Amino acid sequence: MPTDTMRDRFITTTSRLLDEEPRLAVVLADISADGFTPARRAHPDRVINVGIREQLLIGAGAGMALTGMRPIVHTFASFLVERPFEQVKLDFGHQGAGGVLVSAGGSYDWPAGGFTHMSPGDVALLDTLDGWTVHVPGHPDEAEALLREAVGGDDRVYVRLSLQSNRGARPVGGGQGFTVVREGRGGTVIAVGPLLDNVLAATDGLDVTVLYATTVRPFDAAGVRRAAGATAAADVVIVEPYLAGTSAGVAGAALVDLPHRVLGLGVGRAELRRYGQLEEHVAAHGLDPRGLRDRITGFLPG
Repeated sequence: MPTDTMRDRFITTTSRLLDEEPRLAVVLADISADGFTPARRAHPDRVINVGIREQLLIGAGAGMALTGMRPIVHTFASFLVERPFEQVKLDFGHQGAGGVLVSAGGSYDWPAGGFTHMSPGDVALLDTLDGWTVHVPGHPDEAEALLREAVGGDDRVYVRLSLQSNRGARPVGGGQGFTVVREGRGGTVIAVGPLLDNVLAATDGLDVTVLYATTVRPFDAAGVRRAAGATAAADVVIVEPYLAGTSAGVAGAALVDLPHRVLGLGVGRAELRRYGQLEEHVAAHGLDPRGLRDRITGFLPG
């Protein structure tokens, strides 16, 4: 297992990038502010903490982008995408501004924070907007690589960090699309980000193709078509660490001219009101190896 979290790696990597990239700026809303204290001392004009003012967080980041800077805007996912969504839509999208939104907290990383700190619908919400690239790394090394790639551009990018992590990292970025991890003839399972290890455990011994996805928007339609075309039936299961079914529509569109079935697995819509631990939420949503195997074998033929 990695020795640091994705959020830890984000802080250390971004602090180094501030030394390397003079147009880079970081905008915070208290979350992770302590970790950026040395960087703020070194670059007081480019590490800005607006406090718990999430609409201002997005507006300030977009304003910096309009002056030619490359902003990284960061807080928990529920406060980065959901609470200031109008500002994301207008200040970045409507104005054509580019920036990098980097979230923490994921769908239920901190159950003790309650539902206010959970954001299973963040990627689905961004899907209502045009032009966003969405990265969902499954390991701190992947988070660093995708962040460095995002900083070098001028587009709109969302990097979704989580406490969940796979044991090892895989090559990511560079527009390579989904990675074939395992090949089989009985269907295709797409594992998104930190759920790859659980998917591999769940499909152990099954004759299925497993694809690994860390960049989910744009969706690798060609990769899914290749994988589905090589199987006995174009049956696809998508296992995502956020709202179940978020990518079912784009997967269906990729296979629209083929007879196909798509099953979207992920976080359910029902609110789990007991705090519990992260692992208990994973199991409650059926995203542990046992829960995944039951639903995958119930859907795929053979």
